[in-house]
Amino acid sequence: QVQLVESGGGLVQAGGSLRLSCTASGRTNSIETMAWFRQAPGKEREFVAAIWWSNSRTFYATSVKGRFTISRDNAKNTVYLEMNSLKPEDTAVYYCAVSTMYGSTWSQSDYRYWGQGTQVTVSS
Repeated sequence: QVQLVESGGGLVQAGGSLRLSCTASGRTNSIETMAWFRQAPGKEREFVAAIWWSNSRTFYATSVKGRFTISRDNAKNTVYLEMNSLKPEDTAVYYCAVSTMYGSTWSQSDYRYWGQGTQVTVSS
C-alpha cells in the first residue's frame, strides 16, 4: 500500500501562482510514476501532469503545458506541481496519484493509489 498526502491548495487571483505537494509513504519502492489529476465542478477528472520516478521524464496536458511544472524529490518521496499564470478554468480539486506500472502517463486506470485531493480556486 502507498498512502498519499497532498497540500498547498488555496485561493489565488488569476495570473498568480501556487505550489502543490504530495508526499508518499508506505511501499514507496513500488512507485513508478507519480501524477496530478484534477476535477472541476460538474466535469470529469482529467490528467494534468506526470513524472517517471526512474528518470524524471515528465508529461503534461496541453492545457497546462508551459504554465505548470511537475518535479520530484526522491529522498522525500514527494512530488510537486508548480502552477504559474493560473486561470479561472484551473479551478478544481487536484489529486495526486501513484502508478506501480512502468510507463504510465495520462491514463487514470493505470493509477492504483490516490490522495484525498486539495482544492485550488482561481478568482478572476
